[in-house]
Amino acid sequence: MDMAIGVRTAPGPSPRLPANANAWRTPRGCPNAVRFSKSIFGRGVSYPFASSSRRCLAQLRPSRRAATRCSATPTTTQEASVSKKKSTTRRDVRNIAIVAHVDHGKTTLVDAMLKQAKVFRDNQTVQERIMDSNDLERERGITILSKNTSISYKGTKINIIDTPGHSDFGGEVERVLNMVEGVLLVVDSVEGPMPQTRFVLKKALEFGHAVVVVVNKIDRPSARPDFVINSTFELFIELNATDEQCDFQAIYASGIKGKAGLSPDNLADDLGPLFEAILRCIPEPSINKDGPMQMLVSNTEYEEHKGKIAIGRLHAGILQKGMDVRVCTSDDACRYSKISELFVYENFSRVPTEKVQAGDICAVCGINDIMIGETIADKSSGKALPTIRVEEPTVRMSFYINTSPFVGREGKYVTSRNLRDRLYRELERNLAMKVEDGETADTFIVSGRGTLHITILIENMRREGYEFMVGPPKVINKTVDDKLLEPFEIAIVEVPEVYMGPVVELLGKRRGQMFDMQGVGSEGTTLVKYKIPTRGLLGLRNAILTVSRGTALLNTVFDGYQRWAGDISTRDQGSLVAFEDGTTTSYALFSAQERGQMFISPGAEVYKGQIVGIHQRPGDLSLNVCKKKAATNVRSNKEQTVVLDTSLSFSLDDCIEYIQEDELVEVTPLSIRMCKNPKLSKKR
Repeated sequence: MDMAIGVRTAPGPSPRLPANANAWRTPRGCPNAVRFSKSIFGRGVSYPFASSSRRCLAQLRPSRRAATRCSATPTTTQEASVSKKKSTTRRDVRNIAIVAHVDHGKTTLVDAMLKQAKVFRDNQTVQERIMDSNDLERERGITILSKNTSISYKGTKINIIDTPGHSDFGGEVERVLNMVEGVLLVVDSVEGPMPQTRFVLKKALEFGHAVVVVVNKIDRPSARPDFVINSTFELFIELNATDEQCDFQAIYASGIKGKAGLSPDNLADDLGPLFEAILRCIPEPSINKDGPMQMLVSNTEYEEHKGKIAIGRLHAGILQKGMDVRVCTSDDACRYSKISELFVYENFSRVPTEKVQAGDICAVCGINDIMIGETIADKSSGKALPTIRVEEPTVRMSFYINTSPFVGREGKYVTSRNLRDRLYRELERNLAMKVEDGETADTFIVSGRGTLHITILIENMRREGYEFMVGPPKVINKTVDDKLLEPFEIAIVEVPEVYMGPVVELLGKRRGQMFDMQGVGSEGTTLVKYKIPTRGLLGLRNAILTVSRGTALLNTVFDGYQRWAGDISTRDQGSLVAFEDGTTTSYALFSAQERGQMFISPGAEVYKGQIVGIHQRPGDLSLNVCKKKAATNVRSNKEQTVVLDTSLSFSLDDCIEYIQEDELVEVTPLSIRMCKNPKLSKKR
């Protein structure tokens, strides 16, 4: 079966194929035949090709140009000459960020790169996922904070930034892209481009960065590299990438085995082809060596003995230890300070240095009030660089002081002043989050990219000793031209075919609109894509896991604001509520479990208004879960044994997804409880 591919352009003479057809070759890894007619021939002429052919005819070029041309190549000699007059480049440095969808193997690939660069001793014991140093990251198996490291390869220093893959932490990705000239886009060899792949690639293309596509996990039995490369190229086209950016280098790798190659069937014994692609395709940093010093702060850290540490790339000039500098903001408000200590990244640690040249990534100490987005500039003639801009939050939650009868039993910080200081301190390094004062002095409104974004903050605070309460998540709507708009997201669900019916029904009830469906691999799995309101995603993850018996995978990414979709019913069942304080008994729970599923076990302390279970019907039901069996009229025969069902164990994420408008989650260092909101109960 043949298909014709053509691009409509301005009229002109018809192109012709070269006389020597063998002089044109098809490079391995070329993604799509669209470029055949667009870049080489143009003029709107269609050429027929066999659609079943596995060879890609996108980038035909003369065989004498055997070296792979990367997206870092200047578009014209005129642009290259102009940029050369203004600045120079550092050939001994490369700055790259590794971006991908969650669980596509970024951190594992960085592990292999560090090991092969001889960062660690041969006899040194190294744990898996070295870059995930945070306890919460290791527990959840995801990257939450972006981290810097560097390796040396053939005399070139490669600064590497490992970034989060979850869409809720997109702010981490957006701000570190200011420090690099290129990205490694890691794509799973089976799943292909996913929602977060689209988001991070869009941001990288907006910055004009060069992109090297790494098809990871190529050793999986169901790997389909041809499909992944074609899908990735189509994504480049959808995001309006330039011809140079579409001409990306494809590398096939197995991060867990530490192998890479230019062909999926011929991998080298190490990651040498990946390192060579970085040196060849990632441009050298363009610097103004003799100009006034400028450094944009893209990240901050805090150490007890050094204070606040500012991290960023030096754009121009030379930065020295003990140097007097000017700290500038975008509104021309400047202040003066002094550099006390200076560090650069070598291998897996920060190394003190006396001087840093433009083009390198460094860490600066001594400016305790420095903020992300500010510019550290020359004292006399320094100017501010454009500040970092990130997308607006889409979800907000209310934070309250703890008002339950158990307040102060476990936490160290319980007052509104403690809560306020901690929330506003989070804004110093979390650009994608916003904090506002609520209607009362003990209420604060926290806005973020999604529920997970705010949940990670809650989890960190409870581990630091804070006690507080949080309300249910709500979406942030907008009004434009007297029309109510709400945020929509793209939801991609991967589910076995046998559970397709319940999943589609569930998404339909939440105002989701399907726009794509396709089979994945040979495991009988179907991939469905929906455009759904963010309101419909609240509590959806647990519901999908329930109807699919834990087999479905849900991924989402923000799409944009659209018209209000209508009312959505997210929970059909009510709550079981304790109506007195006390300690639960087996006798009371045995009769209570007939009303629904319980959250608590015998011997647990409860208070009036605490949610102890899920009612099997709509509406709430008050229960006495502390009732004891009367000790009168005890017979001589043996009493009947009480058999209790296993209680449900809800995590922090589960509780936040479960609660509704009149309910709260009580968060303490040792416990997570749900209760009814007493203020709303009094109003009713």
